[in-house]
Amino acid sequence: MNPEHISKQIIAWLQNEVNKAHAKGLAFGLSGGIDSALVAALAKKAFPQQCIGVIMPCHSQEQDKLDAIFTAEKLNFPYIEIELSASYDSLIDAIQKGTDMIPQGLAASNIKPRLRMSALYSVAAERNYLVAGTSNKSEAYIGYYTKYGDGGSDLWPIVGLVKSQVWELAQYLGVPDKIINKAPSAGLWPGQTDEQEMGLTYSEIDEYLLTGKGTKEVVKKIEDMHSKSQHKRKLPAQPQLDLD
Repeated sequence: MNPEHISKQIIAWLQNEVNKAHAKGLAFGLSGGIDSALVAALAKKAFPQQCIGVIMPCHSQEQDKLDAIFTAEKLNFPYIEIELSASYDSLIDAIQKGTDMIPQGLAASNIKPRLRMSALYSVAAERNYLVAGTSNKSEAYIGYYTKYGDGGSDLWPIVGLVKSQVWELAQYLGVPDKIINKAPSAGLWPGQTDEQEMGLTYSEIDEYLLTGKGTKEVVKKIEDMHSKSQHKRKLPAQPQLDLD
């Protein structure tokens, strides 16, 4: 991969998409991880004066917020913080009262990225910005994101890059080593890591997507995850009606 060539392509694409939408700039979630840091670096270059990172803690690890602030300061772009923990608690309480059920596991964890999506779109709408998502090719292929959560965005600028290419391009664009070397995590619960939850390493996914190679078990797991998550990559299913 030629990082200079790829970054120029993505930056030009971002500028073109925002202009086509008659928007003014870009808003993006800032998690303290590598994907959001790379999107931030690209957005900053595409719209130096009209981009904003949004840090949205929701019963999150304090270090993630500190890493997000560190990223914004090192890459020199504006950011705001919206604390969503109380909103999350209120929604869980409302669900419990309305259903006599307390959401557990992913049903509860996925509320967090959906709250963040709502907050991020509010910030973007106030500024006439588009929302830049942070999904990369490795995660998009297997559906490792929350439908209508972190998967909810206007643009996916890094979805053409597998995780190893994300790290390479981030290094080229000056993302701090501290962020590049951080274990990828969606921050859904304390100690959670992407690879642990997926049951796959990024190197296994990347090798398969780039070369078609992998052990029989790895290939089967990747393709099973891809198949089961097809609904995430499509518009909602619609009936074909005969109205005659």
